[in-house]
Amino acid sequence: MEWEVTQSPAYSLLKVRLNPGESVTAEAGAFISGFGEYDIKTHTGGIMASIARTFLGGESIFLNTFTAKSSAELWFAPSLPGDIQYRELDGKLIIQDFSYLAHHGDIKVSVEWRGFKGLLAEGELVWLKVEGRGGVWINAYGGMEVLDLKEGEKVTVDNFHFVAMDPSVKYSIKKFGGWKSFFLGGEGIVAELRGPGRVYLQTRSLPPFINFIRKFLPSRS
Repeated sequence: MEWEVTQSPAYSLLKVRLNPGESVTAEAGAFISGFGEYDIKTHTGGIMASIARTFLGGESIFLNTFTAKSSAELWFAPSLPGDIQYRELDGKLIIQDFSYLAHHGDIKVSVEWRGFKGLLAEGELVWLKVEGRGGVWINAYGGMEVLDLKEGEKVTVDNFHFVAMDPSVKYSIKKFGGWKSFFLGGEGIVAELRGPGRVYLQTRSLPPFINFIRKFLPSRS
């Protein structure tokens, strides 16, 4: 298997080249085009995990697995414009629900319980969890920054800029600054992450963009 990311970082495109018998699995709707001979299997990845992923994680219930019959090339793209990065996996990675794109190998996609801290952060109680051995491609809205936190090192992150993190990273939810900053500073709730572990952040956030677009929409009577 070979792969490359083109058109980065604004409108990234993932190209995966498969040898006969090799497979890649992608989120439903991510497929752009394919070359060569390949089979497509649409599946849920396990009924209970898929139901949880749909109703708790906000993701599609379906995944598409592409298996090459001959040498083949598959193109995938995320729903949001931004960067794509690859993470080799032998264990677990926690991903925000819109940042999972595709994976290969013996990997299971399910959900990670966040508890009521998640409800305070953005109205969701879960993140996605990818677990197993292989590799996963994650995407960002905008560019992607990678932080390697040392033992005990802390960073404060706006919740909507979070992409993914190692399970070794601990987190807590808190308000941004004092009460004036909390209500007027435009940040509200933030996450404090504590190492060790790797954290992926995105340079753009959806809520400000949505609020910007609303200014140009006709008002409802």
